[in-house]
Amino acid sequence: MTLLERYIFKIAAGAFVVGLLALTGIIWLSSALKEMDLVSGKGQTIFVFLKVTLLTLPALVMVIAPVALFGAVLYALNKLNGDSELIVMNAAGMSPLKVLRPLALLTFLVAMLIGWITIVAMPASFRDLRDLLTKIRADVVTKFLQEGRFTTLDKGITFHYREKGPGGIMLGILIHDAREANRQMTYLSERGQIVEAGGTTYMVLEDGSIHRMAQSTNESAIVAFQRYTIDLDQFAPDTDKVVYKPRERTTWELLNVDKSDLYAQLQAGRFRAELHERFASPLYAFASLMIAFAALGGAKTTRQGRGAAIGAALVGVVTLRIAGFGASSLSVRSALFTPLIYAVPIGATAIAGAVAWRSMLGSARTPAWVKAAGPIADEMISRLRNLPLLRRIQVAR
Repeated sequence: MTLLERYIFKIAAGAFVVGLLALTGIIWLSSALKEMDLVSGKGQTIFVFLKVTLLTLPALVMVIAPVALFGAVLYALNKLNGDSELIVMNAAGMSPLKVLRPLALLTFLVAMLIGWITIVAMPASFRDLRDLLTKIRADVVTKFLQEGRFTTLDKGITFHYREKGPGGIMLGILIHDAREANRQMTYLSERGQIVEAGGTTYMVLEDGSIHRMAQSTNESAIVAFQRYTIDLDQFAPDTDKVVYKPRERTTWELLNVDKSDLYAQLQAGRFRAELHERFASPLYAFASLMIAFAALGGAKTTRQGRGAAIGAALVGVVTLRIAGFGASSLSVRSALFTPLIYAVPIGATAIAGAVAWRSMLGSARTPAWVKAAGPIADEMISRLRNLPLLRRIQVAR
């Protein structure tokens, strides 16, 4: 790269890194605050809290990277325009393509980053996050550590304790067991605590009673005890079989779906859309580049003109993302719409490139092959308009 190209690349790359870190940090912080219940309500450690929140970073970077790139390109071009550097470059004979070259290099690097995240890093992080959350939900102890609440477990167990005493002892304990339809049991205890022995978790109750009631005979019985032990592992949900969602499966698994997988058969559309979205995601980086370059790639001498161009570019990017989500939704319904997943970013890149190309045609310093392509394109459009079929359509209108 020339000295000017390195200068442009340095401005854009710096703005991209700052924008990516700032946006990722803000969104990560807001999402991390929502997971504070892991520490305050479920008794998990700070390490588990950080692990859960950090596993969401690849997904955040994947979404934010094209936005940060778009903002960085706009910032670089607007700075060059604002300082009249782009005007000087054009006056010195520098082609707009040379301005585009360092920005295209940055875009290629960002596209490689997005591709690696969507194909490799993000599925792995989602799977690890799913396994960790499943483990937390299966940990019955975390469900018991909610002071003053009536907590219902997955198997019809309701647990409550009034308050926590010194040394982690729970006071005023109530456990209602309604797992069996014909028999219900209620445990009342003055105090109790959770202990582990031999890899098994137990709750030791002291000074309480057990209330048994048979629904079929309407008979009840009360048994008092001084010390009673309950195996808490029996209350844990069955986690032997974990069904991973499409976004939690590796790209190789999406390419080679097990035909015997019933969930994959029922969600075939989502599997298909997820696979193609991963391959199409890097293309949005090039679309973002071309939209920004079409807006500010040419020299603009007034702030009003730059403001209108930036506004149009923002509308274009928002429209692009909406169209991308729509194409993905249509692909879930039918495989016929799958090409739209690729057509949206490629089409946006082509349209924005055509707009930038048209603005370059007015430059005297535009390469000869670009100038020659203009009349050829006009001739092709003129011939298409003279086709008999198009004439009939125009007459019908």
